[in-house]
Amino acid sequence: MTEKISAAKAPPRESPPFILVVEDDPTMRGLIMTVVRQSEQALEVAGAENAHEAMEFVEHNEVAVVVTDLRMPGADGQDLLTFVKSHAAGTEVVLVSGHASVEAAVAALKSGAYDFLQKPFDTDELRRVVERALDRYLLATENRRLRQRQSLYRESGELIGQSRAIEQLCRLIEAAAAHDCSVFIQGESGSGKELVARQVHMRGKRQDRPFVAINCAAIPDNLIESELFGYRKGAFTGADRDKSGLFEAANGGTLFLDEINSASLALQAKLMRVLQDGSFYPMGAVTPIRVDVQVIAATNRPIRELVEKREFREDLYYRLMIMEIEVPPLRARPEDIALLAYYFLNKHSKRLGKAISGISTGALGALMRHEWPGNVRELENIIQRMIILTESEQLDIDCLPDSLVAPREMKTSSLDYLPPRSLDEVEAYFIRKTLRETQGDRALAADILGIDKSTLWRKIKRYQIADT
Repeated sequence: MTEKISAAKAPPRESPPFILVVEDDPTMRGLIMTVVRQSEQALEVAGAENAHEAMEFVEHNEVAVVVTDLRMPGADGQDLLTFVKSHAAGTEVVLVSGHASVEAAVAALKSGAYDFLQKPFDTDELRRVVERALDRYLLATENRRLRQRQSLYRESGELIGQSRAIEQLCRLIEAAAAHDCSVFIQGESGSGKELVARQVHMRGKRQDRPFVAINCAAIPDNLIESELFGYRKGAFTGADRDKSGLFEAANGGTLFLDEINSASLALQAKLMRVLQDGSFYPMGAVTPIRVDVQVIAATNRPIRELVEKREFREDLYYRLMIMEIEVPPLRARPEDIALLAYYFLNKHSKRLGKAISGISTGALGALMRHEWPGNVRELENIIQRMIILTESEQLDIDCLPDSLVAPREMKTSSLDYLPPRSLDEVEAYFIRKTLRETQGDRALAADILGIDKSTLWRKIKRYQIADT
């Protein structure tokens, strides 16, 4: 009996982390807690009236975000920020003050604060800032978890994922493997169709027999027939000996026909005969050869449309689709991107001779925002590129292609025309544009502009740029 197919599973759902509001004014504390609770994200909100009470809470609870007043009796918000970053480095801190100066804000951001808001604040802006801080905390937490687990990912040929799409794919693979039938796999280029075919083979009764793969689109029409069926000596000019084809090589095992839609209609007819009675004639032969082969075919084009256009034989389609498997594109399973990124990091860093401990939160966020038109193959290639380019112990955003760093709107639209202006006007223009494109996400805007958050905050104040 073959072992049950495995895909990476999501950990059991835990209680959400706390959002801690620290404010000595009970009315203001209640207002902030009410605003935070209106978030669409699942949150546990707690309050503390001073920094010492907050420090004790942080020591005994998982806190995702601390929203704290800057000026409080005794220890102030800056003291609390320093404590949080030394005891729970992953916790994000948002400082709020009615007596803020540019110098105080810059100092707080340099000390690790996520953002700095002035009283009176807009409640929607406060909620957005807390939600973004929570998103960053959750992403960083997942990043750390994946870094700890990367040693589990081996060059095993396993399907990596924890999404429902991958779980469904695994069930279909199990069913196909158990019944030793013809299989038709459909999916976009780079989505992993050959990996799925190999999994069907490895889980079935033919696992100890050959797995032979051929890309029908990569071989000219006048050669593919001889590759599949072989030929006899004298069958054509240059045939000075007998040659076995891939069907013979796969006898007892599995033959994977990738991009079968590229096969000519004449070749499709010969494939149909093999599937019907398990026999074929090598080129130049007068007696048939019988084989026992499981055929798995794949295409990256909608096969039903090809059948309707008479570009693919209907009888061959129905013969192959005893078991049909659709491989989901990577954009349909975004929760698997981080798992795959770490898998490829572990796979290729050793091969490329790099000792890399992980992926920065900023880089991982950029990977997860990308739509991946090239699917898993594109992700693997980009991780290899990052490994080659990095000069540090982790993959960071500076190693990513520009197309992955900028938001989608910035990638697809040209810059507005700028007439000659002063340098300050040009700088203010680009800050406003970037904040507009990132929907007010200052952390992402700072990454795109190539400056740190404290510098961006100072320039926003200097140019009096309103929140988007």
